[in-house]
Amino acid sequence: MLDINKITVITKDSKKEIIKDLSLKINDGEVHAIMGPNGTGKSTLSKVIMGNYKYELTKGDILFNNKSIIDLEVDERAKLGIFLAMQDPTVVDGVTNSEFLKTATTEITKERINYFDFIKGIDKCLNDLELSEDMIHRSLNKGFSGGEKKKNEILQLKMLKPKFIILDEIDSGLDVDSLKIVCSNINDYLKDNKDTSLLIITHYPRILEYIKPDYVHIMTDGKIKKTGDIDLAFTTEKEGYNSINEVRGKSSNE
Repeated sequence: MLDINKITVITKDSKKEIIKDLSLKINDGEVHAIMGPNGTGKSTLSKVIMGNYKYELTKGDILFNNKSIIDLEVDERAKLGIFLAMQDPTVVDGVTNSEFLKTATTEITKERINYFDFIKGIDKCLNDLELSEDMIHRSLNKGFSGGEKKKNEILQLKMLKPKFIILDEIDSGLDVDSLKIVCSNINDYLKDNKDTSLLIITHYPRILEYIKPDYVHIMTDGKIKKTGDIDLAFTTEKEGYNSINEVRGKSSNE
C-alpha cells in the first residue's frame, strides 16, 4: 500500500536535514509502529507522507498503491484514503464537527449525504468513543481537553473510512481508560476493514499492548536503525535507544 523509497527530507525554512535516506514498505492490512527519541524525525515522516508544505523532499519517492504522491496536495492525498491523526489537533473556530465531517465526506464520496445515515453513524461513533452528543455541534477542537481531541480524531477516522491510517502519538495525553477506548475503536475498525493499513508513531510501547503491530521500527537520527516484532519495543524501552546499533529481526523491506 505505502512504499517509501530512500527519501531525504529537509525543512524549507532552515534547510535542516531531518530524514536521511529512509525506506519503509507497508503492505495491505499490516500494522507498523515507529518508536524513537524526540527530534529524530518520526512526526516529520508522518507530515511528509501527508504532504505538509513546511518540508521538502530532496531525494526519493513515496508511492501509494504503486503511484507517486509526492506532487499531490494534502487534500488530494486525503481523498486517496490517507488519514493522519495529528499529535496536536488543530482548533478551527467557527466550523463545527458536524460541518467539517459533512464537507469532508462529500469531498471524498462526491455524493450527496444521506442525512439519516450520517446522523446515525455519528451517534454510533459518539457512543463507541464515550463522547458527549454536544461535541458534534461544537467548533472543531475548540475547548476540547487533550483526551477529547484525540477521541475526536478517531471519530473522524471512523466516519471518513480511510485506507491508510497514521497515528502520530495518539496515546499522548490519554489516561488509561481513554487509551483503551481509543485502541478498541481502532481495532474494531481494522477488523471491519481488513485491507486497511496502520502506522503508529509513539515513544512508548504501552499502546502496542492494545494494538498489536506486525513490525516495530526504531528510528534515530532520521533513519530506521532496527526492525523487529513487538519484543523489540519492550527491549528498547528497557535498554534505551542508545543500544540501537544494527538491524535486528526480519525487516518488512526485505
